[in-house]
Amino acid sequence: MLLKSVTLLALSAFASAMPVKRAAVTDSDIFQIALTLEHLENAFYTEGLKKYDAAAFRKAGFPDWVRGRITQVAEHEATHVKSLEKKLGSAATQPCTYQFPDTDATSFVTLAGALEWGGASAYLGAISHLTNPDDITVAGSILATEARQAAWINSAALKGFPWDGSFNTPLTADEVLGIVQGFFKTCPASNPKLIAAPFPSKLTVGKAVLGHNVAVTFTPPSGSTQQFYLALRSGLKTHVSPIVGGQAKLPAHLQGNVFATVVDNPNVTTDANTVAGTAVLTFPLPANAHNS
Repeated sequence: MLLKSVTLLALSAFASAMPVKRAAVTDSDIFQIALTLEHLENAFYTEGLKKYDAAAFRKAGFPDWVRGRITQVAEHEATHVKSLEKKLGSAATQPCTYQFPDTDATSFVTLAGALEWGGASAYLGAISHLTNPDDITVAGSILATEARQAAWINSAALKGFPWDGSFNTPLTADEVLGIVQGFFKTCPASNPKLIAAPFPSKLTVGKAVLGHNVAVTFTPPSGSTQQFYLALRSGLKTHVSPIVGGQAKLPAHLQGNVFATVVDNPNVTTDANTVAGTAVLTFPLPANAHNS
């Protein structure tokens, strides 16, 4: 999956732009992270629609209405940016410069679907930290829009699966930044420090087959000899598998997009004890599958 492979592009400029975590989290802190992601999405669609005209979409096999809907999605993301900038005022974080791995209309639409899916999970994870009812409403409204966009892109446009199981997966800000860090090239030095940062090590997961071992590659903390575990976030559950000899066994029942990190405690899978991440594994959900 494009989103997984791009996380291998470690960019120190992005990491250095957000090194400090604060103890008290405010609604503004949450919206600064949201705006950071909305800037990225806005730039992705703006650049992509300039690169791939109607002829490029037709060459890739898409009917004309696909590009039309993608243009509408781009307009949604631009509106999200304006809304969050207005809410944050003069303190609002500014756009970075980015690099995206798409090379044609097909890879562009595929990455769009992954970004929208990640966006819905990011807002779901953020809502529990908001305190102002109006802010919760804004975040919930954007979450619903991102989820609809993800469902449409992945099913109608790409002819794939529109959802995972019965529950969406909430992600922490650190987990989200662990996924998208490779897209960032440089960020303005004047941008406010965020309350999140990518994890100490990137995580690479090999070819994943349900019910079988999968290769897991990451850099352990210096001098550490302890046992590590692969934590797999799917819906509202986390499945943990010990990493032995650079491999971990995948459960047989995972479906859709699964978010993977490496933790040092099988019973505590929080950001504080996460040493590597985030990788995205995708297990397509057939139309005749049962996911209850």
